[in-house]
Amino acid sequence: MLADPRFSADPSRPGFPAPTEGFAAQGRQEMQALSMQDDPEHARQRRMLIGRFTIKQIAAMTPRLEQIIDDLLDRMQAAGPPTDLVEAFALSMPSQVISELLGVPRRDHALFQRVAGTIISRESTVREFTAARDELAGFLGDLIRRKDADPGDDLLSSLVVTRLRTGELTPALLVETAITLLVAGHETTTNQLALGTLVLLRNPDHLAVVRDSDDPARVASAVEELLRYLSITQNGLSRVATEDVEIAGRLICAGEGVIVPNASGNRDAAVFRDPDRFDIDRPDVRGHLAFGYGVHQCLGQNLARKELQLAYPALWRRFPGLRTTLPDEDIRFKHDMIAYGVHELPVTW
Repeated sequence: MLADPRFSADPSRPGFPAPTEGFAAQGRQEMQALSMQDDPEHARQRRMLIGRFTIKQIAAMTPRLEQIIDDLLDRMQAAGPPTDLVEAFALSMPSQVISELLGVPRRDHALFQRVAGTIISRESTVREFTAARDELAGFLGDLIRRKDADPGDDLLSSLVVTRLRTGELTPALLVETAITLLVAGHETTTNQLALGTLVLLRNPDHLAVVRDSDDPARVASAVEELLRYLSITQNGLSRVATEDVEIAGRLICAGEGVIVPNASGNRDAAVFRDPDRFDIDRPDVRGHLAFGYGVHQCLGQNLARKELQLAYPALWRRFPGLRTTLPDEDIRFKHDMIAYGVHELPVTW
């Protein structure tokens, strides 16, 4: 279904199952964001961005990623326990990474973290959603104008110089693109890092492998299993049929919305052996759907993978005695958000 062009990702189409009231209201407007376009427009926009997210480009970023991670762990260590791992590390690390990639000043991190939380909340009213989104759009519009006047070496500056000035991107479309990258680029990795920490605490043998292994492939395999096992896109992936389609004997009519449950797919016993068991040595893990599938597969997956592959070992090597200070039943899980995670994760060491 995710690879079939007869299923549209365009939320402005009648019948599209929006995940929240805010997204539903937004979907009735003219949408331009990359993740909400079908080909050929989707492919056109994606080509403008993909060069900054290749495996080669992410590999070149590795020293800077390591420095960001080490600096944040230094601050944690200096401040001493206890602390909230989400605020001190799981949120701060990907926020700083995506901000530097896009060229968002550090002083503005708190603003975009606040409005991003409202945008992806399932409990935000249409008014709250719209206000947060308008605030973020206004901030990014101002930032883009500043970069047009004085470009840097960041992604937004590059898009301004090579795409905006040539007319390939309009200012409104560049703002939409920036919103998508900024929100998706930190919220997903934040939740994956915090939840993965909990899973590893519950599986000390696997934790020891992540902490002690000097084999990058072994750590990468552990990250893939965490991605499969957790599947933080808990609402599934929304599409709407553009014509009648029969799948597995079921007729889906044109105009009917569908929700593709990628989290359930990642626990499919027909694909994954003993799927409810966390196993970093699983041979079939690469078939997971944590980043989606088809043309809309996550643009930033190479960056997310690298962040996680570096962050988990660094965290455990710095704080081998890391542990939570709350029982599981007292941890506030993000049932109220589009991306699953924890609101806070109090830890000590």
